[in-house]
This record gives sequence, structure tokens and C-alpha cells, in this order.
Amino acid sequence: MITGAVVVPLSGAARAEIPAPAPAGLAPMTAATLDETYEANRANAAEASRMAAEYGDRERAAADREMADPSRRFLAFDGRGFGLATEVFGDLARADRIAVLVPGSDTSIDTYDRFRDTARSLHEQLTRRAPQGTRTAVVAWLGYETPGTVSTTVTTTDRAEQAAPELREFIRQLRALTADEGSGRAGQGAGDGRARAVGTKPRISLVCHSYGSVVCGRAASGLDVDDIALIGSPGTGVDTAAALHTRARVWAARGSDDWVAEVPHVRFDVLGTTVGFGTDPMSPSFGARVFAAGDGGHSDYFRPGSTSLANLTRIVLGETSEVTHG
Repeated sequence: MITGAVVVPLSGAARAEIPAPAPAGLAPMTAATLDETYEANRANAAEASRMAAEYGDRERAAADREMADPSRRFLAFDGRGFGLATEVFGDLARADRIAVLVPGSDTSIDTYDRFRDTARSLHEQLTRRAPQGTRTAVVAWLGYETPGTVSTTVTTTDRAEQAAPELREFIRQLRALTADEGSGRAGQGAGDGRARAVGTKPRISLVCHSYGSVVCGRAASGLDVDDIALIGSPGTGVDTAAALHTRARVWAARGSDDWVAEVPHVRFDVLGTTVGFGTDPMSPSFGARVFAAGDGGHSDYFRPGSTSLANLTRIVLGETSEVTHG
């Protein structure tokens, strides 16, 4: 325990010192500027890789270099410290159904591949399952500094409070982007080139894993989204779905082998800091729509062939009557 108390802060300090350029200066995000945005962020990742290599951090240099690959599409990238990134899978400007994934603890550029795998898994399933003519996209939103799993911050709402305004602003920008009539002209990704019908909006779902569900809970009020799915959630910081003050449908699921079931569902203030996250979203008293997640563990919600992935796909596609309940 003493070793952990020493190693975690020291390793965190080392991450914070990794040099990288400031995020690229970008024009307002529109369908017409998406390709320019992707290119600028790839260039930024390449420079971050060069600087990390010069600093002597080969692991970070390799991670940044992968993000600079011509096939990658980032709406945002910041290689400083633990790192932030927002990656797109699919044709975002013309998508009819969009899922935004919000990760939990210990997610950073150094561990980004596992977060990316979840987004790719969901997008592949959406692509296979979507009715003909329905276009889908997934956004992996690492837009906040996540807490460490072994840390005091993971038991408080502090990081979620800091992240919530960023998530709200991202959803606002996403709505503006997808409402842009230039979406039919955007040239990124595969597709038939058709824009959505005038006056229609894409369906947007938030998929919030672990501590990410605390972020979504803090951001929920006023968010223009259709569904909020809480998976492997320790709580949201409120005691009922109604207290989230959202018009979105609120869903909750937990695998039968998920250790988060053992987390005490309490909430109290200590010297002005809120510790714990309140009522279990799986509890009937919370009022979420509970759906089946199978027998998976905390990291298994996006496993191909899993019950949880199948139900998340149905939620994102709007096939809510087909969701199986737990």
C-alpha cells in the first residue's frame, strides 16, 4: 500500500512532464472543415511523437505515432500530459445514428488502444446491424483527464465536475455539425454521398462506462441526446434518473461478473468534497431502464457476441423495443 502511494504520484508526475505541442488551432467544426480538422490533428500527433521520442519516452512516442496514421480521424488531439483525444469511426457528417463513448478511469493516450477497441467493436456491430440506408458513426470521446483506478480522485465527483462542461460543449458542437446543410458535400468516409433529409436530426446516444457514467450524470441536464446508457456504473452522483434532468431515455446495465457491483452506493461530503456517487443505477428506486448485459466483467461490455454489445447496438439504432431486459 505504501509502495502504491509513492509510485502512483511519481508516475503521474512523469506523465505530466511529457512534452508535446499545444493543440492545433482549428476553424469552427463544420461538415466542410472535417477533413482539414482530421489532417491538422494527425500532424499534431506526429509532432507530439517526435517530441516524446526526443524526450526519451519511446512508449508515448509510439502511441502518438499510431495516432498520426493517415487512416485516423480525430476531432481533437492533445498530447500533453496524460493526453486527450476524440476519434471518429464512420461518416460523422452524414450519420443517422451516432454513439458517443465516454470512458472511465485509467484511460489516457498510453492506454488509448483499449478504449479505441471498444469504439471499433461498437461501430462494426452497428454497421452490420443497421437497416439498409441507415448510416452510423461512433465517437470515442477522451475529452477529460480520467482519474486513476487506484487514487482518491476516483471516489469523488471532482473530475466529473471538470469534465461535464467539456462534454456539454462537445455535444453542442456535434449537433451543430450534423445540422450543417454542407453535410452532403463532406468527403470523408465511405457512404453513398446522400445527405439526411432537410430538417431531420441524427439520433445521438451517450454510452458511459464506469467513472464515465459519473461524467454523463453531471453533464446530463440540458444535453441534446436521445439516450444515455450507463454501463458498469458506480453511480451518477444523484439518487434518481429524474434528478438527472434530461429528456433522454436513461438505461443501465451491469455484467454479472463486474466487480463494480461491490462498490458501496453512498454519497457524503468531506471538507467540501463529495465522496461516493449515490444510488446504484441498477436499483429499481433509481428508475433507469435496466437492460441485460450477460455474464461479463467490468471490461467486457463491448466484447463481440456479448449480450451487452447487442443491446447497446439496439439502443443506439433506436430499436428500443428489441432491447432485452435484465
